[in-house]
Amino acid sequence: MQNRNRWRFWGQGSGRASGRGIGAIAKRFGAAVLFYTVLPLPQWWATEFRRIALLAPAIGVAIGAGLGALDWALAIPVWVRSAVVIGAWVWVTGGLHLDGVMDTADGLGVRAERRLAVMADSVVGAFGAIALGILLLLKITALGSLEGDRWIVLMAAAGWGRWGQLMAIARYPYLKAEGKGKFHRDEIQGWREGVVSGLGLLALGGVLGWVTGQWGFVGALSAGSGAIALGAGAWFNRRLGGHTGDTYGAVVEWTEALILVLGTCLAGYFQA
Repeated sequence: MQNRNRWRFWGQGSGRASGRGIGAIAKRFGAAVLFYTVLPLPQWWATEFRRIALLAPAIGVAIGAGLGALDWALAIPVWVRSAVVIGAWVWVTGGLHLDGVMDTADGLGVRAERRLAVMADSVVGAFGAIALGILLLLKITALGSLEGDRWIVLMAAAGWGRWGQLMAIARYPYLKAEGKGKFHRDEIQGWREGVVSGLGLLALGGVLGWVTGQWGFVGALSAGSGAIALGAGAWFNRRLGGHTGDTYGAVVEWTEALILVLGTCLAGYFQA
């Protein structure tokens, strides 16, 4: 499931030499696109992978917006459309976080002293397969039950899901001496760095509430999404005593699924 472009940073290094300004932001944004999606960049686009986790929520919002546009364009029954949208969601991310869902579930299914070893094993066990099935079923069912404002909920799920990952990176210890997620942890200096992204997502929610005239729905969705994102990271930290690259992915996926459920419940309440 891994996108080969996602690992270009290993060849370039994640060194600290980089500038500031528009050029540096463009380099990091391009790197974030390569890491978090399967979308290509032009060959001339320079990249800088340092601190790209800070851009993950913005990438999530963009992914959600794209999925919302796809959802709007498909003139097919809602349940089929929902399955197609979730499938496109998996495709555009290259299944990056689903691997973490399965490995984390397998790890949590064994004794504490064996968890990290089981999570490092590439073989998917029964708990991982079950978790993947439940997650995808939950996403498709929640989205299929949502009739209106689907694009808003998709943007919230993808954006806040990655903000939850960012806060987990910033707040909790990393449990391995090395690993796919360690370079993220090494580059984030503290939880306050994630606050800016969270405020940005809240501001975006305010704009959407103003544009659509649905202050109650969007406000409740934003507040609930932030709480779910923080809660997911805290839950995995409590069970494992910290995080790994796998649990970072699990935070994203389970936060997304629960926000879709929340959006369905809130839409039923505010549109009743």
